[in-house]
Amino acid sequence: MASSPCGNGNFDSGLEIKTRSVEQTLIPLVSQITTLINHKDKPKKSERTLAAIHRVGQAVSVAVGRFVAVGEAIATENQELKDEMGQACFEARRAGDAIAQLTDVASALPSQADGRVTVFSDRTGMVKAARLLLSSVTKVLVLADRIVIKQIITSRNKVLVTLDHLERVSTFQEFVQIFSQFGNEMVEFAHLTGDRQNDLKDEKKKARMAAARAVLEKCTMMLLTASKTCLRHPDCESARINKDGVFHRMRCALEQVIDIVTEARSCGENQLLPASIYNGIKDFKSSVECLRENLYSSSPQSMGSQLEALVERTEDFTDSAYTSHEQRQAILSVCQLARQDTQQLMNAWIEAQSVHAKEATEDMEVAILKTCQSIGDLRREVHKVAVGRATDLLKVHGEQLPLRALKTAGAEGNLEAVAEYSRKLTEQKEQLVETCRLLCHVSGTEPLEITCVHAEETFHVIGPQIISAAQTLALHPSSKIAKENLEVFCEAWESQLCDMALLLREINDVFEGRRGKLSANLKTAKAVKLDAEEQTSMAKLGLELRLLSSDLDTEVEKWEAQEHDIVRQSQSLASMAYNMYLFTRGEGLLKTTLDLFHQAEVCASGLQLCSALRTFSTQLVDEEKSVVMTELEKLVALCQQLQMGAKTPVQGKTATFQKVLILRLCVLLCIFFVCYKSERSSLGSPQDWRERQDASTPVREEGALNSKNSNGFGLKSLEQHMAGLNLLESK
Repeated sequence: MASSPCGNGNFDSGLEIKTRSVEQTLIPLVSQITTLINHKDKPKKSERTLAAIHRVGQAVSVAVGRFVAVGEAIATENQELKDEMGQACFEARRAGDAIAQLTDVASALPSQADGRVTVFSDRTGMVKAARLLLSSVTKVLVLADRIVIKQIITSRNKVLVTLDHLERVSTFQEFVQIFSQFGNEMVEFAHLTGDRQNDLKDEKKKARMAAARAVLEKCTMMLLTASKTCLRHPDCESARINKDGVFHRMRCALEQVIDIVTEARSCGENQLLPASIYNGIKDFKSSVECLRENLYSSSPQSMGSQLEALVERTEDFTDSAYTSHEQRQAILSVCQLARQDTQQLMNAWIEAQSVHAKEATEDMEVAILKTCQSIGDLRREVHKVAVGRATDLLKVHGEQLPLRALKTAGAEGNLEAVAEYSRKLTEQKEQLVETCRLLCHVSGTEPLEITCVHAEETFHVIGPQIISAAQTLALHPSSKIAKENLEVFCEAWESQLCDMALLLREINDVFEGRRGKLSANLKTAKAVKLDAEEQTSMAKLGLELRLLSSDLDTEVEKWEAQEHDIVRQSQSLASMAYNMYLFTRGEGLLKTTLDLFHQAEVCASGLQLCSALRTFSTQLVDEEKSVVMTELEKLVALCQQLQMGAKTPVQGKTATFQKVLILRLCVLLCIFFVCYKSERSSLGSPQDWRERQDASTPVREEGALNSKNSNGFGLKSLEQHMAGLNLLESK
């Protein structure tokens, strides 16, 4: 999979990282290695800096050693990966040892000029060791991830075998026994696929996984009642059709999950979405605006063809029997205006090319603006039609009149009434299916397009299943099982209507620019753009935060009882400080100032730390208690101020610095309390803790390999070892 980077000096790019867990596991290691390499630009170091570099190098080596131990244990338990994993672990251990040797103070020599120590004389060796370490660690993580995929496939296979048994049972007693087993297997599969869904980096795959898992969740209850109905009425054709439909849909959903996790060519990533108007408008507008940069990148004829292909997609709106005359005319009028504006642009473009213009002429610029405006009008028009149609349908169908009528007619054994209301439900289904198709055109993002397609398929499938369930009840009106079965399918229909309402809200949010993963009070806040001087100031604050939190990490290492509230919560604040620091360098998880403020809001949870500190203060003598309580009140005030500041939408740059500064003070106080705890705690000395910890280490690591929290294969243990590399950086 990966060649050693030592030989060619290049980091292996063949290892594609597809999950967040692997990516996040590598971040601390990359940060520390970057720090070590950057220090090589100034070979002469002060004693303090040298000590910091030494700690980083030694800590990297120790952490890699623990990491490799888990990787080797995984290789022992999975023979098919033994050779690859063993080689990757060997390379990682060798690189970790090399880094430790290169950062060893004992091997550094003092300079004859000023007595300072010179380190990193072998720059090439450090770079090679760093690249080898990153390559080998990444390979170990990717191999471990393959084990998780194998576990999902194994779980799916167990579900399929039990599903086949369920389909063939002939007695209630046998069905109850096998369905109990099936339920347990589905719970395990849901757990594994849920973790995988959250871990995926690709938002399209995540949306497809969510759709498949939603089908499995809803179909599990349908399978129960449909199978029971078929067992009770074995000669009923409509009951058999109803049951067969559920089994078929479950098998398709199971296969879709496997296609996603294994990236099978037949489906998953390579399954094409229908061509949407939104994407057509985005591509066309991009082509138009690119003319400002290059007049000769494409031809006027190709732009005309691109517009006609876009207009053709609007036929889903204009040809629909449910589109009003006014709506149809409005869309056609906007399309005609877009044609006219595009033709003017093409004429100006041809004229500019004829005189060999190097950039867009004034006539072209005017035509570009007009074309973009008319295309924007088209987007607004189709969005208004699709969203208006969906809103009206949800209002009408929210009353569930056909469903209630079908339930009543079925319970009365009235086959004619069931047939009549089945036709009405079919018409309703067709309206919903077409509306989902229109929403797909205007959804605005590929994950939402996938959700629209899922909604369309769900209405298309469940509609006929409700009808077959109602027919069964009408044939057996006294059957409680048949009645329960119809209820379950009707509930699934109602649930999909609720999901459609949420989908509609998401599409509106995207259209209006409100969509985001921040808290509600941050949605209207605007990102703050900082000038060079302010960025430097923030970077200095961030660096100080990082150094302070590193001191905290060093102190916390003496206290390995992670369950202790003060240690755990203080370390959590230090981790947040690290994220803030990475933001000032343009790295890490925080991408915008809005993300920064959200992190500050989370940091205000330091109030929980105050409660633990109050309890701790009761163990101190009066003088010590007075000091702690004084500082504690300061921490409470700062956290409250941070809470208020973070929840206030910002309208300028001042709030940015205020929030960062308050966070800095919070971390300062946390460091004070943890250091105070390490000196005064009556729970035992750090050495006692360390001895007990070392004695229990082998047992704990072995347990991690077999626990459910580690997915049974130790991947979580790998993540935890690497996440522990939250070490000292020093400039």
